[in-house]
Amino acid sequence: MLDNVAVVLVRPRFPENIGAAARACANFGCSRLVLVSPERWEEDRALPLATPKGADILRRMEIFDDLPAALAGFTCAFGTTARTGGWRRGLFTPAQAGPEAAARLAEGGTVALVFGSEDRGLENAEVELCQGLVNIPTVSDASSLNLSQAVLLVLYEVFSAARERPYAPGGRSKDRLATHAEQEMLFSALRETLGEIDYLRPGNQDYWMLPVRRLLGRLGLRRGEFNLLMGVCRQVRWVADRARGRGGGGVPEP
Repeated sequence: MLDNVAVVLVRPRFPENIGAAARACANFGCSRLVLVSPERWEEDRALPLATPKGADILRRMEIFDDLPAALAGFTCAFGTTARTGGWRRGLFTPAQAGPEAAARLAEGGTVALVFGSEDRGLENAEVELCQGLVNIPTVSDASSLNLSQAVLLVLYEVFSAARERPYAPGGRSKDRLATHAEQEMLFSALRETLGEIDYLRPGNQDYWMLPVRRLLGRLGLRRGEFNLLMGVCRQVRWVADRARGRGGGGVPEP
């Protein structure tokens, strides 16, 4: 059911939580567990919490040095956060995120569910890489959940929604969804283009570009649409260069 879903743990501190997360993955048919810069990894401490069902997931686990590399091949990433406001807006509850993720899966996409470290969660730069953010509602004076509990709650909602909206290979466009790496490439091109035409405000441009990133994340871009928008960016930058007297004589390649 969740073959195209991965749980991504960023800087996890305790092998026991990694093992318990592997067990949660096994409970809901999620076969991929990804670690990003784990603080420590000790298999003998993780395996008892994984139980036999999660042991194979631990043995196939992937480890990356940074989050962009871990997310590169996915088409959508949902980050989790206990903090709100500022950079962390437009939050989903797990019940709302489940259907959003299931819709991407039904289109043939691949979804990463991203969880931060036990003590600090995800940093702003990591939040920025996610197309959607999930906040698990709790009472105000006890908002911090155990890492594996958070994994279990979010996976359950994605699993439940995916059962209602299964993947139908014959019902989608042959044009594949753009990967996370391609979406990041387009985002960088849009940022450069908006800067060239003096649209972005001076100062904290990362913050002002957040709505653009969220929009791209909601669109579910296909590869053909990615190519089209990259071509538009090239054309706009070429026109901007010409207007400033920097451009050559030729029209850029589409």
